[in-house]
Amino acid sequence: MTSDTIAAIATGMSNAGISIIRISGDDSLSLIDKLYRSKKGNKVLSKEDSHTIHYGYIVDGDEIVDEVMVAVMKAPRTYTRENVVEINCHGGIVVTRKVLELVIKNGARIAEPGEFTKRAFLNGRIDLSQAEAISDLIQAKNELALKNSLNMLRGGEKAIIKKLRDNILYDIAYIEAALDDPEHMSLDGFDQTVINNINSEEEIISKLIKESRNGKIIKEGIKTVIVGKPNAGKSSLLNWLVGEERAIVTDIAGTTRDTLEETINLNGITLNVIDTAGIRKTHDIIEKIGVDKALKIVTDADLIIFVIDSSTDLDENDEEIFTMIEDKKTIILLNKSDLTKKISLDEIKAKSNKPIIQISVKDNSGLDMIEQQIKDMFFNGEITLNEDIYITSERHKEELEKALQSLKLVKQSVIDGMPEDFYTIDLMNAYEALGRILGENVEEDLVNMIFKEFCMGK
Repeated sequence: MTSDTIAAIATGMSNAGISIIRISGDDSLSLIDKLYRSKKGNKVLSKEDSHTIHYGYIVDGDEIVDEVMVAVMKAPRTYTRENVVEINCHGGIVVTRKVLELVIKNGARIAEPGEFTKRAFLNGRIDLSQAEAISDLIQAKNELALKNSLNMLRGGEKAIIKKLRDNILYDIAYIEAALDDPEHMSLDGFDQTVINNINSEEEIISKLIKESRNGKIIKEGIKTVIVGKPNAGKSSLLNWLVGEERAIVTDIAGTTRDTLEETINLNGITLNVIDTAGIRKTHDIIEKIGVDKALKIVTDADLIIFVIDSSTDLDENDEEIFTMIEDKKTIILLNKSDLTKKISLDEIKAKSNKPIIQISVKDNSGLDMIEQQIKDMFFNGEITLNEDIYITSERHKEELEKALQSLKLVKQSVIDGMPEDFYTIDLMNAYEALGRILGENVEEDLVNMIFKEFCMGK
């Protein structure tokens, strides 16, 4: 356990109604006693009851610095399981910094990013999966990401992992005990029991790994690239999605010379949308740079929205895009359905098996179908805010994959007729891999790296 006292501004640094300066550590209470004066000058906060809040002043000697409310929370019933003090001062930048400077001057040090949460983890209040969920909660981009983070913070993932580990540990303990005391404990038929247990554990872990793809999308959003030849309606589509005139829309082909990027919340789905330059053969040097950039971006996209102008014939530029999207998740939008069509639905179906939606961005027709199509492609048709857990951390996914591989090796050992003590080696590897998700036996460097991603004051 750490013993020094840390402090940081826990609210944003801007002119606001209130700022909160958080202090945690052994000397928090004695420190605030030096700075706080009640209105009547008769309160010593270190002697007050825990989880109480007090009106008074922060002073520097005889000088009143600010009028404040101070919350006193005594260990261990605090966020960090240490003594914690929170000073609620006025939200001006100058006064907030002045109060923090006094706190540092009287014995605290500036907290590192995420250090309060790191102490909560090190002091056993939360495990590492819950600590990471706090970071996800702060950075949530939509309601679904928020709900998933809350489920994780309440211990949803922890409960699943803990149950898996308990089951694996039981099998390890039984084998070890039976090997040590064969007269009283038999391993006859236990190989089938191990197989049955592993089948159940594999099913749970495989589901978590499979759904981690959705977890990543929930957390980070769907990297969506709008492509099409010039004047197909890409920028108009972007403006509709954003709800404002973000992109310049004209009848002149090639207006968009570079990529435009927007983050859009589409009823719980976060789309990181990139509108690219129209893809066509061009001698314009600047436009060609934009086209080349568009072709490169398509490679890394989660979703391609291919906009086709149905009022003009398909040409070599469209054909090139059809080739590009063969192995990508794609929605084809047959735009300008309000005009005389020169391209039929059957003609597009003959070229691609991707879902096709006939739309008119000008008349706002067919656009509501885009949202449902995205749900079908990424969330099996429905986004639900239930109690399911979606793994959002690549680190967790890697440890789950290691655990799954170790369990497969145990099954192979059973099939190969290996001695039971061989089972325990891979069972223990699976047990430890799952433990690293919760923060057991993780290296200090990894812990430091995780908490560096947090914001200051948390």
